[in-house]
Amino acid sequence: MAFMKIAPKPGLFTDGTRYSAEGTWYDSDKVRFRKGFAEKIGGWTKYVSNTYLGTARKLHDWVTDSGNKYVGVGTNLKLYVNLTDAELALAQISGYWPEARALFKTKLKKLSKNGFVFKLDFLIYVLLGILHNVGSKMEKLHDSDNNDRIREVWEKLDAEILDYVFNVLKSQAYIDHTKEVNSVYAFVPIIVYTYKKGANKLSQHEIKKMVKWFYYSQIRFRYISQLPQKLDKDLTIIINEDNPFDKLLNLIALERNLEITSNEFEGVGIQHPLWGLMKFYFKSKNAICLTTGINIRKNMGKKYELEWDHIFPYSVLRDEGYGMDNRIKYQYAQEITNRAVLTSVANRTKSAQNADIYLEMAAKRFPKSLQLQCIPEDESLWKLENYELFLRARRQILVEELNNYLENITETTQEDIKMDLYEMIAAGENNLVEFKTTLRYDIKTGGANKKLEQVILKAIAAFSNAQGGTLIMGVNDDMEIIGLEQDYQILKNGTKDEFELHIRNLTNNAYGVDFSSNNLEILFPFVEDTEICVIEIKPWHKPLYTMVTDNNGTKSEKFYLRNGNSSPELPTSEIADYINTRFD
Repeated sequence: MAFMKIAPKPGLFTDGTRYSAEGTWYDSDKVRFRKGFAEKIGGWTKYVSNTYLGTARKLHDWVTDSGNKYVGVGTNLKLYVNLTDAELALAQISGYWPEARALFKTKLKKLSKNGFVFKLDFLIYVLLGILHNVGSKMEKLHDSDNNDRIREVWEKLDAEILDYVFNVLKSQAYIDHTKEVNSVYAFVPIIVYTYKKGANKLSQHEIKKMVKWFYYSQIRFRYISQLPQKLDKDLTIIINEDNPFDKLLNLIALERNLEITSNEFEGVGIQHPLWGLMKFYFKSKNAICLTTGINIRKNMGKKYELEWDHIFPYSVLRDEGYGMDNRIKYQYAQEITNRAVLTSVANRTKSAQNADIYLEMAAKRFPKSLQLQCIPEDESLWKLENYELFLRARRQILVEELNNYLENITETTQEDIKMDLYEMIAAGENNLVEFKTTLRYDIKTGGANKKLEQVILKAIAAFSNAQGGTLIMGVNDDMEIIGLEQDYQILKNGTKDEFELHIRNLTNNAYGVDFSSNNLEILFPFVEDTEICVIEIKPWHKPLYTMVTDNNGTKSEKFYLRNGNSSPELPTSEIADYINTRFD
């Protein structure tokens, strides 16, 4: 029997029965029609959780001038469009100042040619900061009472302030492009401060303090979360203090340890702000491209744009087991400590040479090139079999040099500033803060669970083995304040004193009375009228091992170490080296 071509019409016929739909498509799942042909789609992504009235008839998606993506949903009853606060504020500003949007876009286009690329909402935050000294409450810009003042502010920003700030950052912070920073909103306090100074240009001393704070704001992720709230606090300091960047730096130090540690480099890629800091530092040293010898600070056109290159070629590492099928080793292959800064033309011409050949050639042609990019000069480390030793050595070089660089940009004073507990919780978990919902109350079973106590001990030991930290109980991972009532209920007397005594007994038995009495401060503050437990843990002069019981009832000692916002077990092979480095 001969084959017969079947050509159903595109689209779904749903107005009748299957019989009446003969010759057409009558049903489908995850299929769309493109140019008359059925095409599979991958599924759906949840955009909003809102419940809309009526039956959806039309979806329309678009990208705003601010670069934000939106979807409009039209039902038989209503049209729904979700806008950000900044987009809404811009729409209101355009109502009483029709030229605003065009003027903003023109300025952004000029800045982008110089490497500083922003969305329109960035300028809205700048205007809000200057006019009202806050980063939240965008509705303050809605009123037409802002009309005269906002025009005046913009004229000065456009003519003087923005160009001046970004020229300073390019020349003295070595920022060539916003792609090198992890949050452009750290520029907002700098711009507001410069505007506040008026006609007086910043002194060299002020610039250095500003640059130092900016670097730390990046590597310590100041504006990655809670942006409006953090800008509120930071702009208040900018406006009201004579020495604001010292206070802002100390505020970061309250959230996160300023000192960079070697484990922060482990497995992190070029998206991490430490890579940006490495480039800033290399430029400050007048580092050179390993292939061409060109100073990486010099802007010599697109042909010589800065790129990143694997020192040990990935193609070689992949064949040695560092491919994507091994997640840990793949991260090591892509780690920033396996990267060098090259010019674009050099990266295009560089072949996948083994590291020992490549680095030997660079060292001979440009004797200081390796030192200037913090690359170990021990030739034995350039061998493929010593790759992870190379990473470890370069991490240590980077730790020493970057910490020294940041510390010596300028002296800063220890301004008296405190972060309240609510702000600490709002900032989320980090290398110095961890949340636990309960001490031993199991939410699933409704009773006591001794395994949860092991989790608490593990966290205490991890902080002590690192740089210390704060353990907060009664707060869940979503930063919701739960309180201690559930834990109190499963205690004999259900009191705060009994709760603290139980913690002391646990730590006494696990780590000794000496540690528990000298290195733990247990507090019971109220946040939002709810009592929680805060344990301040100081670093101990001895390593702490935690006895852990597995599901089979087998007990074993584990060594935990705080790393970012988690407390992983340190591999046995690394414990001895870490103890020798960390402890006397």
